[in-house]
Amino acid sequence: MNVGGSTSNPYTDLGLGLRQAAPQAEMGQADFLRLMTTQLQYQDPFKPMESGEFLGQIAQFSTVSGIQGMQESLDSLAAALTSNQTLQAASLVGRGVLVPGDGLWLPAEGAVELGAELPASGSLLLEIRDAGGQVVDRVDLGSQPAGVARITWDGTGADGARLPEGAYSVSALLASGDAGEQVQTLVSGTVNSVSTGSSGLLLHLNGLDPVELSAVRQIL
Repeated sequence: MNVGGSTSNPYTDLGLGLRQAAPQAEMGQADFLRLMTTQLQYQDPFKPMESGEFLGQIAQFSTVSGIQGMQESLDSLAAALTSNQTLQAASLVGRGVLVPGDGLWLPAEGAVELGAELPASGSLLLEIRDAGGQVVDRVDLGSQPAGVARITWDGTGADGARLPEGAYSVSALLASGDAGEQVQTLVSGTVNSVSTGSSGLLLHLNGLDPVELSAVRQIL
């Protein structure tokens, strides 16, 4: 603005002229208020800005500040939840969990916890196969209600002899009337360690593939 033959630059008056330092990447609240004050000082007296314009600018700045504050709060909450989940997962090390899957590991001694998720009631039949796909045992659980059906498999084959340690698989058939359907089987494993992956916390189970913490159906 030209006043009395001299030229006044409002940005230079505010100390916002050319500087040697790198420009700011973002405008802070103090910068916003200083610029708004400058607008008031150098506005055309014959065409003053409407008060609504100032209020609109203030409201916009307040909204942006509020969103930034909310994002910081959400980030803090997410970090706290992740830390809590990590502690919960770490407490599972050395314990057994029941997770969806069809692969299982039979130890040299002891039994294995198995199960199935039943969408409806019916007669449940489990089949155990060895690594070659041969059926080594069938377990008829009879009539079961809807929900999670569990069984402790003793690791013996159809002939009653103890099967060798190693990898096996299980499938479940739910029969209701004349119809039958394959249902989701559950297998157990001991948690050896916990790690963080792109999908979240992972549990590393003895003899099984890693699974997400959210996949755990029961803690044994």
